[in-house]
Amino acid sequence: MTGMSAEPIDRGARPWSPDPVRQRMADFTIEDVLAIPDDAPRVELVDGVMAVVPSPSLDHQAISNLLWAWLRKHRPHPLDAATAVGVAVSLNNTCEPDVLLHWAEIKRTRHFLMPHEVLLVVEVVSPGTRRRDRLEKPAVYAEAGIPNFWRIEQDPVHVYAYTLKDGAYVELANSADELVVDEPFPIRLPIREITP
Repeated sequence: MTGMSAEPIDRGARPWSPDPVRQRMADFTIEDVLAIPDDAPRVELVDGVMAVVPSPSLDHQAISNLLWAWLRKHRPHPLDAATAVGVAVSLNNTCEPDVLLHWAEIKRTRHFLMPHEVLLVVEVVSPGTRRRDRLEKPAVYAEAGIPNFWRIEQDPVHVYAYTLKDGAYVELANSADELVVDEPFPIRLPIREITP
């Protein structure tokens, strides 16, 4: 192609990665996560260790985005939905849910929310994140006191909805056709509307 130009590639530049000494020491905190460069990969903080969040597949992103749009359309005031926003569940633990529902009055420039600001977290399960999405994250979210958790399995799309009772999540409903729950607000979600 003619007429195109680009800046020269700096062969000495290295992509950002967490300091290996601090990784072994497991002493990273939320302040360290907030200080990483904008062009760094997304990370979650797991007991003081920075774990890179894998890039989602097209189907995974489509499910997340369709659910985000559905929640935005049907949510009552004063709630709002978001994607790719972190939750600071403790000083040395953060999570990056695929979709979340939060109080709308939160400042819109924030990258992380506190658990008390979040009413629902949603994880879309991918092959590389099965254990974390099915076992580890629900326990972390429950311990942080987030009232509702949804897990979405793919192929076929199937939604499992949980609510927090006595410090643990209990299933409210699950469906591959229509999810009907009363929390965090009365919802009748046709699963076809979030299926790519």
